Amino acid sequence: MFSEHLKQAAESWPKFSLEEQLGNIGSEVSRTIRAKGDPDYYWGAVCRALDLFYLTIMDPRWKGRLREICLAKELFCAAALGNNEFKTSVEDLDKYFTYFALIARARARAKA
Repeated sequence: MFSEHLKQAAESWPKFSLEEQLGNIGSEVSRTIRAKGDPDYYWGAVCRALDLFYLTIMDPRWKGRLREICLAKELFCAAALGNNEFKTSVEDLDKYFTYFALIARARARAKA
C-alpha cells in the first residue's frame, strides 16, 4: 500500500525538473539529520525520502540518469541504516542534494 505522502507527491512530481526533484529529496535527507534524536521523526523523513526517490526513479524522463539516482538511493539507505560500507554519511548526501536545490532555485529566480 502506498503512503499518503507518496500519493500526494505523485500528482505534482512529473511537473518538476530533475533538479527540483533531487532538491526535494534533499529536504528529506536534511530532516533525517535534524531528527537523529527522535526515532519517529527520523524514520518518517527516511520513508518520505524513499517515496520521493521512487517517484524520481519511475519518471521516464530520467531514463538516462537512473544509474546515478539509484546509486544515490542506495547510498542514502545505507547511511540512514548506519551502514558504513560505502563510507558515505547522511551529511555527505545532504551536501550532494543541496547543489540540486540551489540550481533549481537559481533557475526559478531566472524565470521570474
